[in-house]
Amino acid sequence: MEGITKSQIMDADGIRRAITRIAHEIVEKNKGTENVVLIGIRRRGVPLAERIQKRIEEFEDVKVPLGILDITLYRDDLTTIDVQPVVHESQVPFSVQGKTVILVDDVLYTGRTARAALDATMDLGRPEKIQLAVLVDRGHRELPIRADYVGKNLPTSSREIVSVCLQEIDEEEQVLLQERPKE
Repeated sequence: MEGITKSQIMDADGIRRAITRIAHEIVEKNKGTENVVLIGIRRRGVPLAERIQKRIEEFEDVKVPLGILDITLYRDDLTTIDVQPVVHESQVPFSVQGKTVILVDDVLYTGRTARAALDATMDLGRPEKIQLAVLVDRGHRELPIRADYVGKNLPTSSREIVSVCLQEIDEEEQVLLQERPKE
């Protein structure tokens, strides 16, 4: 859903700095990288998880395992998305058993995507703990879910849309605050 752009919240440098900060916070909070795995929530969570993995590797000299999670079938709004929703394969080539799983997504809003990702992760095994990293937390939670790592807190109104554009998917790099079009 596209809206009318009100302002640019983050540019490429702002996104890079946020990813670097999140990567450092993950290592600090978990006292290193032992037993830490990253799982990007499909779509924009995947390139963000890849970037976090790369930053951690640059300063810790450790390549943290990375997986890709498709939560389509775990969504509570599945019937409202499409008659035949497109399901992609999750690719988690490691066991989550006893691991610290860092779920990575672009925007935390109602908490429903994070809840679906929690369910999907638990179906993979029993991690020791699950943490959530997001580029933007915009508020308006409908479920008692919070992010452990946040690139930017951005209070918004329900009429606003936060659009994360990443080079790997959108061929541009920015976070925009947009106004929802009037019906």
